[in-house]
Amino acid sequence: MSTQSTPTPVNPPQLHQNPAFAWGMILPAGRTLYVGGQNGTGPDGALVDGGPGPQTEQALNNVLAVLAEAGTDAEHVAKLTIYLDPSVDPNDAYAASGKVWRSRTAVTVLAVAPARPGALVEVEAVATVPEG
Repeated sequence: MSTQSTPTPVNPPQLHQNPAFAWGMILPAGRTLYVGGQNGTGPDGALVDGGPGPQTEQALNNVLAVLAEAGTDAEHVAKLTIYLDPSVDPNDAYAASGKVWRSRTAVTVLAVAPARPGALVEVEAVATVPEG
């Protein structure tokens, strides 16, 4: 992937530094991809079994699939928004995210029940798409 479309982290030194995410991201001019909310839904349309961990992993893998289809990848994601059912311990989602998501990005996590019955997690993303 071209580095010309890679978001640039903004991490003011007076804020707590976290190696897993950035406080802000600067998007270069160009094409932007908005990935709509992805649940922990497998290719068959059913929610994956196992609770918030497996659903988080699947939701992030679904985001990665949309990115790949658009010709980009996690390195070009500027922002993730993760919606967790209020019953979910955020630490479960964070642990599962670490298994799938290896890129540093700005992240917002909200306790809001996803619209799909049974879904415990929903993830959306904003990414740049390299020209070409």
